Amino acid sequence: MIQLVTFLHQGEQKTGLLHEGNIYASPRYARVQDVLDDWPRASEKLGALAGDLPGGREPLSGATLLAPLPHPPTIYFAGANYRDHVEEMQRELSMPLEVDPKGAGHAPWHAIKASGATVVGPDAQVRAPRGSPLLDWELELGVVIGKTAKDVDLADAMEHVAGYVVANDLSARGHFGRPGVGEASPFKWDWIGQKSFDGACPLGPAITPARFVPDPMNLAMKLWVNGELMQDSNTSQMLFSIADQIAFLSSRLTLRPGDLILTGTPAGVGLARKRFLQPGDVVRQWIEHIGSFQFTIAP
Repeated sequence: MIQLVTFLHQGEQKTGLLHEGNIYASPRYARVQDVLDDWPRASEKLGALAGDLPGGREPLSGATLLAPLPHPPTIYFAGANYRDHVEEMQRELSMPLEVDPKGAGHAPWHAIKASGATVVGPDAQVRAPRGSPLLDWELELGVVIGKTAKDVDLADAMEHVAGYVVANDLSARGHFGRPGVGEASPFKWDWIGQKSFDGACPLGPAITPARFVPDPMNLAMKLWVNGELMQDSNTSQMLFSIADQIAFLSSRLTLRPGDLILTGTPAGVGLARKRFLQPGDVVRQWIEHIGSFQFTIAP
């Protein structure tokens, strides 16, 4: 399998390919975003490689993987989109969540997570935001857009996907609500404080092009904290499919190459367990056909 990566080599950030554990620099593209902006051509070239690299390319030594998509133009995240997670929240927290929102005629729910400083890569040190000790993990399948999408039909939605990446939609639960604001106020909820802070969106280890993922709606996914399994599910648990989400989001605004959709998290989050990340904790996440990476909570 061939994947897209961003890496640091001899003090310079570059892009290229990951194949059988080896990193190869791209002779054509300086950034992964450049690849995505040229996705029709780049995708054809990847397909022509048929899972192998042409002879003569030498792997790099001493390269360090970074977040594969360091600067997504926009990051969207879906809420309450896994059946097992909704059931978990109902059971543990008595939250009145809809188990079948699609069947009930509801639309997907998304909000926007800031880009920029939120995005970090493999082996990053993530510091809990000040004043928020309740730092929670959320393993998610990230969908990378490779073709401009506006008002796309459900049947055509997947044609706009460039690839997939392992993501963690870290949440500062201590910033869930604004202090001093009444519970009934629509201005009570602080989605920026909860979802957007330095290091809030770990990504890694690479972008797997869509052509190399047999069925993105049937991928095993797991997350461990200090080696203890916390989340163990499958993307088949999504309530709104990837296609549903792309079609809906594109009806609201234009999706562009490089945009990232975090498609929801399964059961096993810290909020339901009443357990949160502590300094020194090591978080590892894995999704079938995409790969695995880890990061550490800074002291």
